[in-house]
Amino acid sequence: MTNFSDMLSKAKAMQEKMKEAQDQIKKIEVEGEAGGNLVKVVLSGDYELKSISISDAAKKESQEIINDLIIAAYNNAKENLKKKSAEELSKVTGGLNLPLDFKLPF
Repeated sequence: MTNFSDMLSKAKAMQEKMKEAQDQIKKIEVEGEAGGNLVKVVLSGDYELKSISISDAAKKESQEIINDLIIAAYNNAKENLKKKSAEELSKVTGGLNLPLDFKLPF
């Protein structure tokens, strides 16, 4: 029974580390850009849009182009956040590819 108890305590420790990693990830802020820095956005670790910066050069463009640049900058930030989140999670899991919302069944 010692092996099971040991495995259970390791699993609980992993769960605590995952919780810590999730808390750390929420504090992350990443930047995304589009159009050669015409538009920049900042996302928090829980995908909250924190800011949008539109350069003066971008403001001369049509509304449709500005909208596309904002979307592209957001998508760039989202990809950057996924990479940064995976790095943080990898530190905790020792390279295991577990999803950010991974929960143990206890």
